[in-house]
Amino acid sequence: MSRDFGAELDNLTKQLGDLQQLVSQIVNDSSPKISRNQIVDKSSVLIEMNNNELELGEVFYSGQYRGEKWRYRWEPQERRVSQLMDLDGEKVAKVLAALGHKQRLDILRSVLKEPLSGSEIVERLNMGTTGQLYHHIKALLGADLLVQEERGGMYSLASHRALPLLLLLAATSDLLDTSDYMELAETRNNASAYLGNTQDGYDPHHLLWAVLENSILEHRAGFSSEVGIFLQGDGSITVSDNGRGIPVQVLPNTEKSRVQAVLTELSHFTNDSFVAPGGEKGINIAVVNALSQKLSIEVRREGKVFRQDYKHGIPQTGLLTVGVTKETGTSVTFLPDQEIFKSTFDRDIVAKRIPEIFATYPDLTIHFH
Repeated sequence: MSRDFGAELDNLTKQLGDLQQLVSQIVNDSSPKISRNQIVDKSSVLIEMNNNELELGEVFYSGQYRGEKWRYRWEPQERRVSQLMDLDGEKVAKVLAALGHKQRLDILRSVLKEPLSGSEIVERLNMGTTGQLYHHIKALLGADLLVQEERGGMYSLASHRALPLLLLLAATSDLLDTSDYMELAETRNNASAYLGNTQDGYDPHHLLWAVLENSILEHRAGFSSEVGIFLQGDGSITVSDNGRGIPVQVLPNTEKSRVQAVLTELSHFTNDSFVAPGGEKGINIAVVNALSQKLSIEVRREGKVFRQDYKHGIPQTGLLTVGVTKETGTSVTFLPDQEIFKSTFDRDIVAKRIPEIFATYPDLTIHFH
């Protein structure tokens, strides 16, 4: 009996087509409909919803944690976002304030890893005495955050509190940079503390002198011999040196680069900041960033060119690799905020300052364009 291979092949082709159609239908039915205009972040996707899907949605979470002596496991949990939005604001603030106490938070994190005695907690946290410890322990026990074994035994985190605490720490890690941004905003609101009180308006040249101070420090350390100052057509100004370039590595336990830390943390290099006449606080490059309408930094080191853009001190991009180079150094371009500074850079004032710097640092060449 002869076989009709053509008919069999046609039948197989049809079955394969039916299977592909079925798989495609299953995928389309189960996949979220994502708009072409979706906003994609490194950790989230904004999905366009239909009119019948306008609920705020739910938050689902579960997990497990294995400590040195304990293991926690949680079944999937669900919280409606509408319920979270309606939580008592005063009580939420009290909870966050209570957990925001550094020593209490350190105690909770310590006993989360493994049960500890009171003396062990004192030793690990360098508290000095047990009196201070037990004041916090009493509050944490009363809040049902800690449990203690009978007869003065070990302290450990209440098992049903472990996941909420870990979730809170995880969320806080994504919000750490907001503390820097709040300080930058306060700097903008309190500009007189940095620029001095004056009836004639704030002098934008103070920002320039502060940026120049960074290049001078590189020269004093033996790593920079030239500085270029470029007055731009839009009123911004660029200071560029041939120093080492600000380090670009990511800081431990963060996603923040060293460059971003220098530009957003007011505590950096405070002792070496430029102090304006009448100013109460020194102006470092983070203050310049906060008081600028826009700022861009370019770092040349490790054979690459890195760039990052800011607005009012807030990063608008990540630290981008934009080129390769054999040079090293840092270039900062910034435009003073016109809501704070009513005047612009004066080329005569800048030109007059250069000989004064050269007189102090004769080996430093400064070009003004």
